[in-house]
Amino acid sequence: MKISTIQSLKDFVCIQAEYEDTEVVDGYTSDLLSDVIAHAAEGSVLITIQAHKNTVAVSSLVGVVAILVCNNRPVLDDMLVAAQNEGIAIFRTSKNQFETSHLIAQLLAH
Repeated sequence: MKISTIQSLKDFVCIQAEYEDTEVVDGYTSDLLSDVIAHAAEGSVLITIQAHKNTVAVSSLVGVVAILVCNNRPVLDDMLVAAQNEGIAIFRTSKNQFETSHLIAQLLAH
């Protein structure tokens, strides 16, 4: 699936749309950024409630291509600017992490 596939999903709003529409190869769900560094795969989407610029820094370090912020958490402007600078897409959803993870896993399985 491509990153833009996420944009077409119900209840997902793209709030940082300056990204290259690359292939998503995996997903990773975590709120512990050191865990993301240790285990997230390059080319994955990060499913989290951590909505701050450090999440973007960690995502950039490991090659995450999109961040899915769950539970409609507010996203600060500095996170959006950092993501724009790194070319990382950011989506917000009202869904929780379990629902979002399940949906992304289904999409990746097809």
